[in-house]
Amino acid sequence: MSDAVIISSRVRLARNLRDYPFPNRMSTSQGEEIAEKVREVMCGKDFCGYKFMAVKMEDLSEFDRVAMVERHLISPEFAAPDSKKLLITTENEEISIMVGEEDHLRIQVIIDGFELEKAYEIADRLDTELDKKLHFAFDKRLGYLTQCPTNLGTAMRASVMLHLPALKESRTVARIAANLSKLGLVIRGAYGEDTESVGAMYQISNQVSLGISEKSAVENLRSITEQLVNSELKTRESMMQSFEYQDKIGRSYGILITARLINHKEAVRLLSNLRMGICEGLIEGVDLATVDSLMLKIQPASLMRLKGTRLSPEERDRVRAEIIRSELRPR
Repeated sequence: MSDAVIISSRVRLARNLRDYPFPNRMSTSQGEEIAEKVREVMCGKDFCGYKFMAVKMEDLSEFDRVAMVERHLISPEFAAPDSKKLLITTENEEISIMVGEEDHLRIQVIIDGFELEKAYEIADRLDTELDKKLHFAFDKRLGYLTQCPTNLGTAMRASVMLHLPALKESRTVARIAANLSKLGLVIRGAYGEDTESVGAMYQISNQVSLGISEKSAVENLRSITEQLVNSELKTRESMMQSFEYQDKIGRSYGILITARLINHKEAVRLLSNLRMGICEGLIEGVDLATVDSLMLKIQPASLMRLKGTRLSPEERDRVRAEIIRSELRPR
């Protein structure tokens, strides 16, 4: 039942080339040199069994860039309108490398489901092969050298995206967060630090990268995630005994398949209720993949990217409702 709670797994590595200063001290020409080196190594041929393409951020429209943030492909800083940065990615966006973010490289692997070990294995293989060509900055005592000292050591952040509606409803997430911090982990909103939970989506990730191996960090995260999943499922079991909560789920589905206008915040809240209803067997005829896809598709920039034009808030509300009705109505 982990798919009822776990959305995706991610491993991200921060790396810097040893022969160049950190990005905040680097000239524009040095940044361009690094981008070209990475592009030459990874693109135009198979690299580690994958085909990569290079995307210049300056060539993308504003809503193309922001839609990438919504899909967790890049950071908000990387999407800045004056960005001269380079993104290296596979066609399915499972693997991406931000060149020129806070560090020279941010290697990221995102896989659907509870696939932490697989994500780490892919990231580690890419890291090893890139190091042979690019030569990363490493210190025997401090580990990988990064612009921000908090990333020293493995410079790895492993995370799992979770759907925790029952724990959010029961107001236990704050207590859980306090306990996790003692274990070197942190739980945040779906878009990381200083973001709120949207649709009861949370990220849990390792907070410590110095003095712990990558494999130990992954194992620790897996263990704690399994405990969180069990806690969420037990709380759901109790909550679903309430006719009031069952009614809330049914009404959410009713609104979603009939609404003509719906804003993003309401849509995500209702889809979160629907997702729980599907997992608990209360709603039939809709699968989780459809709901998870809608969660991404109905975000503001993603809607405009889908339509290929800028939309006013009112137009987005109308288009969002149309898409939701089309994909959720019983066939």
